[in-house]
Amino acid sequence: MATKSGVIVKSSTIADLLGRSNRLGSDPRNTNYAGGNTSACGEVVDPVTGKPIEVMWVKGSGGDLGTLTEAGLSVLRLDRMRGLVDVFRGEEHDDEMVAAFSYCLHGTGGATPSIDTAMHGLIGLAHVDHLHPDSGIALATAADGPELTRRCFGETVVWVPWRRPGFALALDIAEIQRSNPQAIGCVLGGHGITAWGSTSKECEANSERIIGTAERFINENGRPDPFGAVLPGYEPLPEEERYALAAQLAPVIRGMASRDRRMVGHLTDSNVVLDFLSRERHRELAALGTSCPDHFLRTKVRPMVLDLPPSSPVAEIEARLHELHEEYRTEYAAYYTRWATPQSPPMRGADPAIVLVPGVGMFSFGANKQTARVAGEFYLNAINVMHGAEALSTYDPISEQEKFRIEYWALEEAKLQRMPAPKRHAGRVALVTGGGSGIGKATAETLVRDGAVVIIADRDIEAALAVAEQLGGPDVAVAVETDVTDEVAVHSMVAAAALAFGGVDLVVNNAGLSISQPLLETTLHDGDLQHDVMARGSFLVSRECGRVMIAQKMGGDIIYISSKNAVLAGPTNIAYSAEKANQPHQVRLLAVELGEYGVRVNGVAPDGVVQGSAIFAGEWGADRAAGYGVEEKDLGVFDARRTLLKREVLPADVAAVVSTLASDEFSRTTGLIVPVDSGVAAAFQR
Repeated sequence: MATKSGVIVKSSTIADLLGRSNRLGSDPRNTNYAGGNTSACGEVVDPVTGKPIEVMWVKGSGGDLGTLTEAGLSVLRLDRMRGLVDVFRGEEHDDEMVAAFSYCLHGTGGATPSIDTAMHGLIGLAHVDHLHPDSGIALATAADGPELTRRCFGETVVWVPWRRPGFALALDIAEIQRSNPQAIGCVLGGHGITAWGSTSKECEANSERIIGTAERFINENGRPDPFGAVLPGYEPLPEEERYALAAQLAPVIRGMASRDRRMVGHLTDSNVVLDFLSRERHRELAALGTSCPDHFLRTKVRPMVLDLPPSSPVAEIEARLHELHEEYRTEYAAYYTRWATPQSPPMRGADPAIVLVPGVGMFSFGANKQTARVAGEFYLNAINVMHGAEALSTYDPISEQEKFRIEYWALEEAKLQRMPAPKRHAGRVALVTGGGSGIGKATAETLVRDGAVVIIADRDIEAALAVAEQLGGPDVAVAVETDVTDEVAVHSMVAAAALAFGGVDLVVNNAGLSISQPLLETTLHDGDLQHDVMARGSFLVSRECGRVMIAQKMGGDIIYISSKNAVLAGPTNIAYSAEKANQPHQVRLLAVELGEYGVRVNGVAPDGVVQGSAIFAGEWGADRAAGYGVEEKDLGVFDARRTLLKREVLPADVAAVVSTLASDEFSRTTGLIVPVDSGVAAAFQR
């Protein structure tokens, strides 16, 4: 249906495109996260001339098909974009075309056009899908890909030889489509697939047909064990042993992956990964690297692979990993030197993004948890691609030089340069005890805001889960049920941090409680409990996290949440105040002991933090308010009257100091206790 304004046509075309994109992008069989792109062409009215014009809506740079919205689309005038054919100066000038897309945009807003934009606009049909399915890339990376494509599809899908994405490739595909009117799409050598159709429905059906046909062809014609026989001793460890070893190795491996830039880790121990690593050909195939540009831009040119069975002594595994890391860095630097030109961007870093450990799984790394997880997903795609290619033929990815041309492409470098500056705690893993409420919750919120990922540790798992969900879920925060008085529980908590994010960089010893009683009414149980939570608990957490920080060789921060009561003597609080006084001395002792490892140990001494406090939510708050003759809800404000600044201390105030104290702004400070009490003269630190 069309109208004079073109509004109905536009609305329907965009809705159909987004629906198709979301359906295709949400199925990992079809494409990887943020990979591929889709488009639709239609007619709208030019608001300047009042005349109809043809435009193309296409997924913009960096978007994800599965979650694509209208804001993620680029909108271009087809007449102007197709006019670029007349000014294209050849493949060596491909990058000029991306800049030229800006002069083809229709209207304001919208996403930045991607390198694949021309592919969609030059094909002579209104709807185009470009995808990265494992089955399609398996054909695209097989040594005899053209013949396999012919056998698989006949004349309905055509082979297009490898060429780096860009305007020249778009011209190749457009010519293939014009010369083969019977074709529904093509296989792009070393890359993926492209499908087209006259309607959105037809295009989607053609994409699914190509993917499904390739899957069936591989299953029906491929060898059953393309990765070879199982290597004795390289079988997957039982789950409990696997996670225990993974937790022990993760900080060591993360430290290696972070030598040039701090990284967050992710562990994948799926059956596909574990089976691949158990096979006799896994090292040979891993050395060939990935092929699809989207894959190795996330995974680097090839992974680092441990060449020992998982039953080896842990010390031997760690020593071999360090040797392999040095070899990897040397080889990566040589790869850069082999192919870099005077115009190439500087080498970005020589550490691996993927580390494969037989029997345990795959450790993947990125600037944040999401990119680390997605890197692992991409290498999982690569394993599937290798499996399919080897089942039918021989896996033959694009050349190392072509990989370098993409990895260090000026356009990719420009994307990186456009990214916002990292936040103060980007790439850091924080662990906050007592993180389910009060100061702990506020601290977790602040650290996430400042770029960290966080373990929310609390005895109240429901509260911890609620905070983790509020902060964004497992790519940002993970809840762990923990009793800091229990040595085994603390060990498990730190292991959970290693499995979730690769290690720990910033610890906040915040767990605490208060049972306020005069000396003669303080029971042994009351005294022991407060000692166990605040003195023993802080010691256990610091010891286990210190072990991880030393293994990572990346420094770190340990922050104690002490109290003004550690300095100020007062009645009816012997047990609480004594244990709070224990904590600052732990700070001083550990600052001395851990300084040589680059670990800073500092503390914060708050007072009168009532809002959100689990301590004040109990009888202590009510008793204290009754003693002052005020409503419990007004206790914080009342307490503030006795301070020098007359300002109530909120959990966020303490959290702000924690975040700043643990930042590079205080990189030369350790052994310090910072009061956050609005000024209590009798508690001044001396």
